[in-house]
Amino acid sequence: MNYLTPDWPAPLNIKAFTTTRLGWGVRLASPQNPTQAETQQLVSLLNLPNQPNWLTQHHGITVVEAKPANLHAQADASFTLTPNQVCVVMTADCLPVLITNRQGNCVAAVHAGWRGLANGVIENTLALLNQQVNQPAEELLVWLGPAIGPAKFEVGKDVYEAFVSRHAEAMRAFAPQGNEKWLADLYALARLRLAAKGVTTVYGGDYCTYTQEDLFFFPTAAIVAPPAAWRVLYGWTKSNIAHKMKLMAT
Repeated sequence: MNYLTPDWPAPLNIKAFTTTRLGWGVRLASPQNPTQAETQQLVSLLNLPNQPNWLTQHHGITVVEAKPANLHAQADASFTLTPNQVCVVMTADCLPVLITNRQGNCVAAVHAGWRGLANGVIENTLALLNQQVNQPAEELLVWLGPAIGPAKFEVGKDVYEAFVSRHAEAMRAFAPQGNEKWLADLYALARLRLAAKGVTTVYGGDYCTYTQEDLFFFPTAAIVAPPAAWRVLYGWTKSNIAHKMKLMAT
């Protein structure tokens, strides 16, 4: 199995996938910068309308529009309203987040490692989408792709305080282990951040990339996409790492 299909009620013109194990059947020479041949293999596997708009990710909170001028831009999320434009994020055990709306006229792909999640990469993405489509948060649909699960993501005091100092309710997403160690639930932390912005229609969060090695080992990619003839978006996410990936295209 080369990819999974998210279980979420996205509009029929929106399609989404996340690649598994070795992604599209190759071990990337450089997960942050797939070669042209590797990219073409992914395009062929998923029947993408265009090549993905790769980002240079750095666990930050920068969000850019997916377009040729932003190819390899330093950012950890991308969005688009343009049909057939492919957005992509790469993840290891970090959390990939796909966003669309009930109208199916926008998509976004977010790489939410703990630093980006704590510092607001999801909030920044929601803000930019709101500027573009100007609609209530309850119209948004979110899918949380494969990430390290809450039973395996052990963190220290720095990570715990990075979240709890901003949102006291984040304490619920940390299970104390003693010696200033906690097990952190990235899925729960993302849901808290989304709910704080009024986004409650959230799906996914069912996988653990650490324990499910039969599914996730090296690069993966997640996708959401609409037919090219429709004024909608394709979305893609690469997630899997060793190096996971999530992509979104419109």
